[in-house]
Amino acid sequence: MFIGNGCNDCNMYNRLEMKNIDQNLLPWLEDIIDENNCRLERKEWKSKYNSYVVYDYEPFCTEGFEINLVISAREPSFLNFIKYLYDEKVSTIEYLNNCITI
Repeated sequence: MFIGNGCNDCNMYNRLEMKNIDQNLLPWLEDIIDENNCRLERKEWKSKYNSYVVYDYEPFCTEGFEINLVISAREPSFLNFIKYLYDEKVSTIEYLNNCITI
C-alpha cells in the first residue's frame, strides 16, 4: 500500500520488494533507484535469527541482518529494469569471484 499526502492516484504506483540485498551493493542500488524515476519506499534491516527484530535504520552491528527494500514506480518497466541490473551485477560478481578461485 502506498502512503502519501493527499494522493488521489496512489493505485497507479507499482511495487518491487527486494530481500536480502548485499550491503556492499546498497549505495549503488540506491543511486540506480534515484536515476530511474523510482522511489525507495522502505528500507529495513531484519534479523536472520529473530523475525521480530526489524530496524528502519542501519544497526550498529549489521552481522546477522538482511537488508530488505520496497521500491515504487509508476511504470513497472522501471522496476523490471532495476531488478535486471541488480541481478546482472550480482551474477557478474559471483562469476568474477569464481574466476579468482580457479
